[in-house]
Amino acid sequence: MTLKTVSLARFIIIVLLLSLTSCAAGDSQFTTDNLAGFWSGLWHGVISVFSLIIHVFNDAVLVYEPDNTGGWYDFGFLFGVVTIWGGGCHFSCKSAAEKKHDKEWEEIGDKVEIKIMRKLKDWAKDEEDSGGDEDWKDISDKVEKKLKRKIREWAEKE
Repeated sequence: MTLKTVSLARFIIIVLLLSLTSCAAGDSQFTTDNLAGFWSGLWHGVISVFSLIIHVFNDAVLVYEPDNTGGWYDFGFLFGVVTIWGGGCHFSCKSAAEKKHDKEWEEIGDKVEIKIMRKLKDWAKDEEDSGGDEDWKDISDKVEKKLKRKIREWAEKE
């Protein structure tokens, strides 16, 4: 980053913070004669996180406007908070199709796991019956190498 870019970024941040504080709750714009309504509540909800951060350093800036119309301001405030900040669901929510796709893959994985376990049990039982304990180390090494190779090949296809 060049010095000009850093200076420009700082300038933009300062301008944004100043503009947010000029529109924040608790300023002298609203009084008991001029109450904050729905649209002010909506805006204060949108900037609520920024107002909270600024309020930590400046007691004159409030998160919530005390001189408001009541229900309509509250509705606008909550609507603004939920619309912009969304309760953390923006990145973690999955669509029904994604959930179905994940469920199908889980079912396939479970079936494959059961089948592999069954085959391994049968193989281990056959080895016990044939008395092949001395060969077990050699066989397990070969199986491990082959599994690693197959998994690597499979992963590279994806």
